[in-house]
Amino acid sequence: MEKLDSDLLRTFLAVAKAGSVTDGANQINRSQSAASLQIKRLETTIGRAVFKRHGRGVVLTDTGKQLLPVAQEITGRLDLTLRDLSQAEVRGKLRLGIPDDHGRARLARIIADFSQAHPYVELEVTCALSAGFPEALKKGQLDMAVYEVEEPAAGEKLVYEDPTCWVSASHSDFSRVDPLPVALFDHACWWRDAAIASLQTLKRSHRIVYSSQSVSGILAAVEAGIAIGLIGRSSLIQGLAVVSAEFGLGPTPTSKLVLASRSTMPAELSLAINSAICAAFQS
Repeated sequence: MEKLDSDLLRTFLAVAKAGSVTDGANQINRSQSAASLQIKRLETTIGRAVFKRHGRGVVLTDTGKQLLPVAQEITGRLDLTLRDLSQAEVRGKLRLGIPDDHGRARLARIIADFSQAHPYVELEVTCALSAGFPEALKKGQLDMAVYEVEEPAAGEKLVYEDPTCWVSASHSDFSRVDPLPVALFDHACWWRDAAIASLQTLKRSHRIVYSSQSVSGILAAVEAGIAIGLIGRSSLIQGLAVVSAEFGLGPTPTSKLVLASRSTMPAELSLAINSAICAAFQS
């Protein structure tokens, strides 16, 4: 019983794409006569012609049109399988830092996608306030990290932008409260500096009534109705409202999430995790 040969299918695809046997043969580094013999073998196997002459070239017959998508799928699957099987498995340990306020859903996706594709890599994930991640990379305590900056620096790849805004609990009204109660980060980071710069345009006094190291802490204070707080719009949850411009607060910047890795990190590990992180934050 005759069988379809993938080599014959590749010649068929080359000729179909080029529109002539000679040009198709050149694309696959074969002579014109060799390509013609392979097309003849293919037609003998099928029992029908796949090409008909048209001017100086050839066009697909109805049988050829029917065979075309099948040949593309078969050769494509074979190429993909060979690539997957011939690649060496990425192995090792990867220490990854993810900011706590962006971590939960995205971290689950990163782990799932990466672990499925690279089951022999051990992931050690730190999900915390990201202000310390750049220093941890320098000290070799992390291999790769996602963290927030006002502007990306050299070696930092932008993966996500999140505008910041002042928010309060929907049930709270601070429009006439003086001094205005505020919840701020207690770390010396650009978030706190940005909030203080915005507060300086107020035409009334304010007081810091709550400090926290994390976004979840700021959200807790705001939800409780004791203060307004500066957060990223991606952290807005039900029960919170953006503070009105009538408060007189100054503009706030956009938080930029960047991806960076230590210089000595193995290239294969870096490439392997990079796509999973970018896909999680850009979805």
